[in-house]
Amino acid sequence: MSDQTALFETSLRSLPLLHRGKVRDIYRVDEDRLLLIQTDRISAFDVILPTPVPGKGRLLTALSGFWFEKLSHIIPNHLTGILPESVVLEAEREQVSGRAFIVKRLKALPIEAIVRGYLAGSAWKDYQQSGMICGIRLPPGLKESTELPGGAIFTPSTKAARGSHDENIPFAEAETLLGKELAAHVRDKAVALYTEAAEYAITKGIIIADTKFEFGQDDAGRLFLIDEALTPDSSRFWPGAQYAPGSTPPSYDKQFVRDWLETQNWNKKAPAPELPAEVLAKTLAKYQEALRRLAG
Repeated sequence: MSDQTALFETSLRSLPLLHRGKVRDIYRVDEDRLLLIQTDRISAFDVILPTPVPGKGRLLTALSGFWFEKLSHIIPNHLTGILPESVVLEAEREQVSGRAFIVKRLKALPIEAIVRGYLAGSAWKDYQQSGMICGIRLPPGLKESTELPGGAIFTPSTKAARGSHDENIPFAEAETLLGKELAAHVRDKAVALYTEAAEYAITKGIIIADTKFEFGQDDAGRLFLIDEALTPDSSRFWPGAQYAPGSTPPSYDKQFVRDWLETQNWNKKAPAPELPAEVLAKTLAKYQEALRRLAG
């Protein structure tokens, strides 16, 4: 496996580039539609790593497509069904094949909609310090990775600029940013999406500990699920057979990359260290297994 097979950055000439995110490159198709390309970039601690994971973008695209279709009865999504290859030059089709969507052009909401079913990651750290997550008080004495006793909770965060870190915020702050009615609508849809996905995933041997959704609105104010959905980049996936409260289970997501980075002498600011081939191979294998188990 070599970087020659990976797509770190797209270079389309047929469409204007609007934005490069941590993973996605976004191009303008017309007034109403965008081309969203999942590259093989990988980020950790809000920093884009210099080493791409070959094939990762296609895996993310396949898994997001699976979830968008499966959960479309809960909320509409931004997909248009138009073939990405139809809007680029023939010489550019390899850059979009299997790794892109043509989507509706919507106004993204200024928060990340995070739903947690288990006590992990930054939520575990916050709980240890304050007994709360995003202002929500939890019972005392919970162990790391415990399933939250009252069911899944909505814990929004801010959207940080590249190189900065997202910050968890209380629901009241989300209400200030969105308005009370929209904040409640986003919370209810996010929890419904997570709950159905988590119930399905457990039948495939995967626990979805938490996940992040993004939402957008059209000109009429209708809410849509956008960006990606329930991928290893936006979720914490645990193998159900190896789950035990009180410890951090191995995962199908990029936690393997984060764990390796934690062993490095790195200040979590760009530039990040290059990933060794072994870490790349194991990370890709985890993404592949998540896709195989969940989507078949």
